[in-house]
Parts: sequence; structure tokens; C-alpha cells
Amino acid sequence: MTPITPPQKRRFSVVLLSIIGSGVAIAHALRLPLLLFAAVGSGLSAGIFFAFSTFVMAALGQQPPAAGIAAMQAINITVINPWFMAAFFGPALLGLGWGAAALHHLDQPGALYGLAAAVIYLVGTLGVTIVGNIPLNDALAAVHPHSGAAATLWTTYLRDWTLWNHVRTAAAAIAAALFTLALAQRSGLPH
Repeated sequence: MTPITPPQKRRFSVVLLSIIGSGVAIAHALRLPLLLFAAVGSGLSAGIFFAFSTFVMAALGQQPPAAGIAAMQAINITVINPWFMAAFFGPALLGLGWGAAALHHLDQPGALYGLAAAVIYLVGTLGVTIVGNIPLNDALAAVHPHSGAAATLWTTYLRDWTLWNHVRTAAAAIAAALFTLALAQRSGLPH
């Protein structure tokens, strides 16, 4: 292997710094659209969760256990699609980036609102999904809808899953409001 010469190292450094600088400039230029996407994505997630908390789970609970379980099992498979994943994970990813940047620039307009939104979304929506809802979904996926244990599991599932979903609904709605306030401050709009 040929060793890298000092002029090659300098060229590499210049190219690398240019790429990093371009990335920072792009991120800076896109901060308002990305913040808007985080606010809208959080709002979409809140709306989806709100629907489940206010009528979908109640309607499934009115069905015979086997029918309710089968429907929820189908929902848990169907929800894994690009549109939902973008709305659900988009604010989490943008929140991580915004939160990291905000920690270094707390004096900037909207930084505290954005940081609070990111933490609330990450913990209250993504974290609750991972710790609360997914384990319940996994347990439901493992049961045959017509088995003897299904009815007992279904009663517990409806209660516990909906409780965790209420938390996700509130967290996503609060995050959407806070991302919107951060956007208003960053753009100079009255808030």
C-alpha cells in the first residue's frame, strides 16, 4: 500500500472540511423546514394516537375477543408502513438533532421550546411505545385469537395498551405545540 503524502493529506482535509461546512450550511438553511416537519409529524402522531384512545380501542373492545384480537393483530402489522414510520420516527430523529444543537445554543430563539419538545417526544412518545405498547403488542401477536387465554389477555391488553396510548397522545400533542412555539420564535413570528 502506498503511503499518503502530506499534500494528499492537506487536500483530504480541505475536502473533508468543505463537506462538513456544506453539511452545516445545509442544516442551518433547512432548520425551519425541519422544525416544521417535526411539529407536523408530532401533530400527526398525536392525532393517530388520539383516534385510538378515543374510539378505535373502544370499538375493538365491543367486538367478541377473537374478532378484536384478530383486528388489532392486523393493525399492528399494517401500521408498519413508510407513511406512519415517517410521521412517527421523523420527529424523534429531528428531535435528537434539534436537542443536541439546542444544548450548545440555548441562547438562540426557540432553543428551549425545541429542546423541551424533543425530550417530551422522545421519552413520552417513542420511549413509551418501546417500553409500554410494543411489549403488549408482542404478547398479543403470540396468542391465537380463539385460544382459551385470549379473552383474559384481551381484557388486560385493552386496558393497559390504551393507558400507555393516552400518555403517547398527550406527549405527542405537547411536543407538537412546543415545536410550533420553537418554530415561531426561530422565524420571528409572534407567539
